[in-house]
Order: sequence, then C-alpha cells, then structure tokens
Amino acid sequence: MTAKVRLLAVTVLAGILVAGIAFPLVGGIGLLSNQAVEGAQDSTPGVLGGDMPSITTVTDDSGAPLAYLYDQNRQIVRSDQIAVTMKAAIVAIEDRRFFSESGLDPRSIVRAVLNNGSGGSTQGASTLTEQYVKNYDEYVAAKTPAEQLKATEATLGRKLREARVAEQLDHSLSKDEILTRYLNVVYLGNQSFGVAAAARTYFNTTPDRLTVPQAAMLAGMVQSPSAYDPVNHPQAATGRRNVVIDQMRQQGEISPQQAAEAQAAPLGVQAPLHGLSNGCVGAGDAGFFCSYVLDYLDQAGITPEQLRSGGYTVKTTMNRAAMTSAKQAVDAQVPPTQPHVADTLAVVTPGATSHPVTALVANRGYGLDASQGQTTYDLPVQPENLGAGSTYKIFTSATYLMGGGGISNIIPVPPSGYASPLTPGFVVANDGNYPGQLSLQDALAQSPNTAFVKLEETTGIAPVVDMAVKMGMTSLTKPTSPGGPSIADTVKAQNQASFTLGVAPTSPLELANVGATLASHGTWCPPNPITSVTDATGSPVTIPSTACHQAVPGPLADTLMTGMSKDDQPGGTSAAAATAAGWNRPTAAKTGTTQTSESGAFVAATPQQSGASIVFDDSSNPRPICNGSPPTSCSTGNLFGGNTPAQTYYQAMTQILGGQPVLPLPATDPRYVTGGNRLSVPQEIGQPIDQATSALRDAGFVVTTSSVDSRAPAGTVVGQTPAGGSGQAIQGQTISLVTSTGKVAAPPAAPSG
Repeated sequence: MTAKVRLLAVTVLAGILVAGIAFPLVGGIGLLSNQAVEGAQDSTPGVLGGDMPSITTVTDDSGAPLAYLYDQNRQIVRSDQIAVTMKAAIVAIEDRRFFSESGLDPRSIVRAVLNNGSGGSTQGASTLTEQYVKNYDEYVAAKTPAEQLKATEATLGRKLREARVAEQLDHSLSKDEILTRYLNVVYLGNQSFGVAAAARTYFNTTPDRLTVPQAAMLAGMVQSPSAYDPVNHPQAATGRRNVVIDQMRQQGEISPQQAAEAQAAPLGVQAPLHGLSNGCVGAGDAGFFCSYVLDYLDQAGITPEQLRSGGYTVKTTMNRAAMTSAKQAVDAQVPPTQPHVADTLAVVTPGATSHPVTALVANRGYGLDASQGQTTYDLPVQPENLGAGSTYKIFTSATYLMGGGGISNIIPVPPSGYASPLTPGFVVANDGNYPGQLSLQDALAQSPNTAFVKLEETTGIAPVVDMAVKMGMTSLTKPTSPGGPSIADTVKAQNQASFTLGVAPTSPLELANVGATLASHGTWCPPNPITSVTDATGSPVTIPSTACHQAVPGPLADTLMTGMSKDDQPGGTSAAAATAAGWNRPTAAKTGTTQTSESGAFVAATPQQSGASIVFDDSSNPRPICNGSPPTSCSTGNLFGGNTPAQTYYQAMTQILGGQPVLPLPATDPRYVTGGNRLSVPQEIGQPIDQATSALRDAGFVVTTSSVDSRAPAGTVVGQTPAGGSGQAIQGQTISLVTSTGKVAAPPAAPSG
C-alpha cells in the first residue's frame, strides 16, 4: 500500500468513526479536513527542515565556556555523537517497528479516535516519526502557552496532520536522520531538551558516552518526565528504566547478562543536577564582560533573542588569567560589600588593527543579590556620572602638541583662585602649592589644575573636546536625551573650561582605550570583545565594526607617552602606589580626582597593555570618599586617583604583565618635545572683524569666529582666545574671535499682577 493510499484510508476510516462518536454526522469530515489544514499551515516547513532552537555558548579567548544563553536548554548533536545504546533504548520502548515500518501507524490513529471520542484516556501517536512531529510542534513551533496547548490538543485534525507530515518525513529522510532529530527535540525533564542536554544534566556526560542503564533511564522518561524524574521519584525512575532494559533484552539489543548488570546498577543521578546556568549571571566574575559582549553583539545586529535560540559559539577576547588578577585587585582594594564604594578596572590590548578587551571587572559581583553587593549594571563599561578628574588633561595636552607645543615647553601655573576668561565666573583651585611655571611633562606628573585651564586658553575648548572624542571618549557624542544635545555639544556651546578637569561622565573601558590609542602610536580602534562568532552549523558570522583611524600623528602619541611617564616617579601623583606594588615598567599614566572626591581615576599604558580604574560612590546619593583600607563614604573626602585607583591598577597589572618583558616607551619626536615656532599674538579686541582676522592670519595663525549680543558696534571684536598683547602661541595655532552683533537682549517682562 502506498503512502497516499494508506493515509487516505486512515482519514476516511477516522472520519466515519468520529462522525458517529464525537462530531455531528453532517459536515464532520469537512471540519476534520479544515482542522488538519489549519494546524499544518505554520509548522510544517519547519518540522520538515528540522530547525530547532539551541544554546549559544560564550567562551573566553582559549575557547573555555564562560556563559550559556538559551530559551531551551538544547544542544544539537549529529547521529555519530549519540551512543548506539541510546538509539536502541528509545526504539525498544517507544517504537520497536521503527526501522521496518512506515512513519505512520494507522492502528494508533484509529485507537486514538475511539478513545478520545468516547471520553477515554488520551492516546498519543505510536511511531517515533509521529512523536517527532508532535514534539516539534509543542517545543519548537509553539511560541506561547496557548500555541503549546493547541499543539497537544486531542483532536483528530491534529493527529491527521501528524500522520501526513510523518509520511512526508519517512519518504524524504533516512530512519537514522529521523531518529536523530527526535532525540534532539524530545523533552526529558529538568529543563533538558534533547539527549545532549539530558546526558549532561543527569550524568554530566556527553550523549556518545551513555551507558545502557543511563540510556534506558532517559528513554523511560519520555513517557512522563515528571512521573519518572530520577531526583523526585527515584524508585519510579528505576522501575521504568528496568522495563526499558528488559525490552532491549527481548529485542536482542543486549544479552541477558548485560540486562541483569544494567538493572542492578544504581541510577547514578545525584542532586544538584548538572544543568547550565542561563545568561550572564551564571558567568560569575565574568558577568560584566559577558554583559558587554551581549550589548556589543546586539548593536552589531545579533539580538538577544537570536542568541538565545541560534546555537552560536561566541569566542571572546577575555583572558581568564588577566580577569582573575584584575578581580583580585579590585576586591583587595575595596571589598565587594563595601557600602557606597565601587572599584572598577578595564584592560585593553593596544594594536594597529584592533583593540581587544582583555578584562572587565568590578569589586561588585555580577548578580541579583543586592545584599551581597551584586548588580547587573555594567560598571566597567557604562559612563559613571561623577567624572574622571584630571585624566582629561591628557586631551588638553594632546591638543596643545597638535597645535605645535612640546612636552618640554614651560607653561604658566597660575595660583589657586585663578579666574579663567574662558568661562565667566569659573574660578580654579589647586590641591597644593606649585611653582609659577612647569614644563608640560612635569605638569602632567604633578597635575596643577590652573596650568591646564590656562593651557585651554591657548588651545581653545572645542578642539580639546574633539580631541577627547578622537582618542576614545566616543560616548561624549551621544545625545543625553532623545533628540537632545550631546555632552560634547553642551561643553562647546557653553565654553566650559572645566572640561579639562574631567567633570564629564566617563566609562572605565573608554578611558582604558584612550591609553591603548596612545600605545598604538595614535591609532584609535573601537574596544573589541569578540574574536569570532560561528553559527549552529559552524559557519563564521561576520560582525560589523567601526574602522580604526589615526586619532593623532604617531610621533605625537609616542612623545605624549613620554610626556606622561613621570607619574609613577618621585614627585608624581601615583609614585607611592607604584613603589608599594614594586612597579618597574616604563609607563604613561595620569591620575584624576573630582573636586569633592566622590570619584577618583587612574589610566596608564605600557606598550603591551592599557588599563583604567575608576573608584566612585555608586549609590543613588553620592558622597565624598575617604581614602583608607578600605575606602569609606564620608563627609569630607580625600580620595585621589593616586591612591585606591592607582593601587588597583598597579596590583592587577603587576600580575597580568608578570611574564612579559619590560619594554621601553616609544621614541620621542623633536617636533613634540620642543614644539614649533612661538609667536606673539596681536591684541585685536576692539578692532573690526575683517581687520582683526587679516592681522592674525598675517601673523601666522588660523582664525575662527563666533558672535554674541553686545552694545559694541556690530562686527567689533569683543573677545579673543588666546589673549593678545604679551601672550604667545604656536605658529599655525587657532585663535578664536568673538564679535558683537550690535544688539542688546530685551529685558525680561515685568511680573504680572
């Protein structure tokens, strides 16, 4: 009998039976036909194709798993990855005629109709092929509880559809392929979908290594995963397992002696089971890195939903040894449960074509238990709102060098209380006493605030902001609200001279990448956490990425590395921390502290690695932090970038770089050591804009203009940066002129009433 004839006969017989038992006599068969068609519309192509959701595995840089992502705990395996014992056990107990007969069992359908129609117990399909179709509809095609219920409802329409699809499968696939698909889709309890997940969950093994008693236990669970749960019902599970073993013996799959030994064996299942933790919470200390990877892939076009069902393998750049050293360092400086004090560290590897992210850690654990200091907020990646302090002086220095300055140039250091003309009302204070002038290199090491605000008068504020973005602070360009301005736009519009003091929200990862840009001879690349991604078939998946670019000239970056090389030396702001750690590597470094010590930062780079630590109050109501062992929240803070943040960095990096050679910093370039030609700046305030512009250009400068409302005649220069007269600037430097509109803003309206 052909498949079409057999299916037609079953359909007609079933229709006749149901017409007299469960359906009105008139129109019954037509309704059955409609049910069958309706049920087949969505899932038939899928079940024929065999696509199934499977877990995504996220690994470290060596390929060792660090996290699993899934909607269903299922690992798809090939036929040769499933033990013969498993195949024999499932065939013995579920469909002993599987290899010799059709995928359709007419008797089971008629039996199901009679039982279901008369109110008897629900009867399932008897062939493994039909069971595969049913399991696929329930666990793969169905996306909601309602769809799952529909996929298992006891209707003749559904059973006829299962029979039709089973016949199609039986004539298009080998028996072994159908059996493999079935073993990949079937639910085996305790969130284990398929034989691979079940082998791991119950026995911590792989499906190719299942023994006779293990395979028999799993095969026995198919009938009722809950009733034969080996953890909750071990006696029932053992009894059912032994039934399967006896069926295997009767069918000649195993000898009587093998059957006796298998039936005498213990179940071998012990709690807790070996299930896979789902998501980044299960990644432990690597949770922050895992979270960053998922966000990175989402932005690249692979959504979390795709990851949870697509069976990808995501190999990351995370180095396990570096992560361990970094985590030990942050926890040693600030215990995980220390109230109000978070310690973060990001480590990035420099490179000309990529900046791999090596480690991302925080003293807080990644998780949901706030009482244990846990959080799922990505502390090492997201910009923290308190700022990174004087680390931003790096950008002012780079802008100064770009304009023709040099690291050996002497710059003025105004005393505390200096009022910069850049931002009216902005008064700058120093934390300590400094000489009236320093070389730029010494100023970077000692970090007087007034010197760098004064330097901004030479460079202009907008170029410093642009330099920060080019070197790695890309989050500054993101709108602070939908359709609103970015931080960079606001700083430029308001001419905020405080920018060089690091008041903008700052990401530890972005700050570490700034160091990597310098150590990469001025080449910026986006921080990259991905080595490779492959799909469920093992084929590579292309991940789009922003191209690298030359942020600053290579010789400038190399020279600025030396310009920042005194921070760990006597007199430098991190010298004590470096000495305590036994640090002996040439390093470009910069500390930073916010005005009230609510946060402190440290960024440093060697030719091999760059890292940044930011310590800050992570509560909803930040307070100053007092330095100590450990740091504490207090009323008058004294946290500095040179203590806890620098101590975190030096402790971690001493271990991370321990086996690598001590390398010198790159060679300097004379152009950026002594700087370019320094010229007197003409004083043009009060002059017509055309005349002022011409005079400055003739003197060797570039000119930009803007305007403000003022009583001065329209087109008259009312502001100039850098100031003219006795001031000097580098040849080719930009001079900013502000002209009057000749208008005076209208006074505010008088209050009503």
